Amino acid sequence: MVMSEKTISASEFKARCLALMDRVSRTGRPVAITKRGKVVARLVPGDPVKQRPLKGSVLHQGDLMAPIDAHWESAT
Repeated sequence: MVMSEKTISASEFKARCLALMDRVSRTGRPVAITKRGKVVARLVPGDPVKQRPLKGSVLHQGDLMAPIDAHWESAT
């Protein structure tokens, strides 16, 4: 089954872009944006974001604020 895309003018897109982005995301149907009757861009749904759990992705190395036991001199 082929879904037809909605066509709107650039000025209408400018006025309603956030609502159109939500609709394309929700329905998956693209929107063609025209300027002087010619398609200049298409708003299409993005790829789904793959989320992975963060648990276990951070390694604790100790106290970051504690002084270190190394002597150093500045170059100035």
